[in-house]
Amino acid sequence: MALLNEYFLDLPTENLFSDVVKKINAFKIMRPNIRLTDMGIHDTDTSLPPSVVEAMHRAVADMSNHSTFSRNESEQGYEFLRDVIIKNDFNPRGIHLIPNEIFISNGVKSEIGNIGDVLRGDNTIGVMDPIYPIYIENNVISGRAGIFEGGRWSNVCYMSCNEANGFTPMPPEYPIDIVYLCSPNNPCGAAYSKGQLKKWVDYALKNNTLILFDASYEAYIQSPDIPHSIYEIRGAKKVAIELRCFSRTAGFSDLRCGYTVIPKELTIQTLDGRRVQMNALWSRRQNIRFGGVSYVTQCAAAATYSEAGKEQLRQAREYHMENARLMRRDLANLGVKVYGGEHVPYLWMKIPPNTSSWEFFEMLLYCANVICTPGSVFGPGGEGFVRLKALANRENCENAITRLKDCLK
Repeated sequence: MALLNEYFLDLPTENLFSDVVKKINAFKIMRPNIRLTDMGIHDTDTSLPPSVVEAMHRAVADMSNHSTFSRNESEQGYEFLRDVIIKNDFNPRGIHLIPNEIFISNGVKSEIGNIGDVLRGDNTIGVMDPIYPIYIENNVISGRAGIFEGGRWSNVCYMSCNEANGFTPMPPEYPIDIVYLCSPNNPCGAAYSKGQLKKWVDYALKNNTLILFDASYEAYIQSPDIPHSIYEIRGAKKVAIELRCFSRTAGFSDLRCGYTVIPKELTIQTLDGRRVQMNALWSRRQNIRFGGVSYVTQCAAAATYSEAGKEQLRQAREYHMENARLMRRDLANLGVKVYGGEHVPYLWMKIPPNTSSWEFFEMLLYCANVICTPGSVFGPGGEGFVRLKALANRENCENAITRLKDCLK
């Protein structure tokens, strides 16, 4: 008899992002002639950079010729991509890695869940709250989250990201086995300083904690005091896995490409006290369960590190961050309290008291015809806020703010 992994039944029938889409679709059916301005859940509205498109065309041509046809024999990724990642993302920051410590993936979303394959189901977990829901949902289906009660999972330590702590929670007084950190943070927009991140690394070294560090938005960091990688902190290679993707920085949402860094120094303990090298274990896992990222996609990713690619992406990031700056300024002039927009292309907007984030979402939808994301979809700590994206063209951003002004008045 085939039996179900019943932890899947503990998941909500649909995630809350699906509820956002349903409400938007219902609006479109009822009011088909109204044009909505989308500042909500979708990624960048801009197209792929020309250097990336050109690299993909060349890669497709390679695949059409027998002499240049690529046969990927490594699930870990092509070395040409792993080399440029190390030379551009880590070496300039004094971080020394080798290609075998880089694993090309199809994105952070998949890897966050995949890493759970090699970790016991009874590990305790801690997550920043609010945070992207996949951090918790992947632990639900692995049996680590416990029981869902009062909007929270019983076995999850919710590390509150709030105004009082600058949306950067510090380590608790008790040990946690696995901690998920995202810096700069989605949705709040805060980023850890080196001193703050050192406290987390010291905590992990002391308590034998594994840190899963999501650096998806590191390219947007504006301050030299903010680490782009957790490996800028001494000792982090012994306790941390770093995850990055090209979706947020290069418009790769449909291409699906990212990478995971697992240093050789990182070991995981067995129940009987043995230490096992995580890098070797993960390599074996990938050989069994992952077919690799396509040659065309990896060529596209490598092109983002060319001189032309870096300049094109820099211009795109500056454009989106200028969107965020203008939106934040105009909302502040209305007396609205807004966070974020400094190290991520998102604004974390505080809503009026006695109004739920879902009620405010619907008010903006029907009153201003603007789509936002209710803060509560990111966890209980997101209540009282909504998120607005700046990953749109300037006209849409200006249009959204104009509509918001009229609605909020």
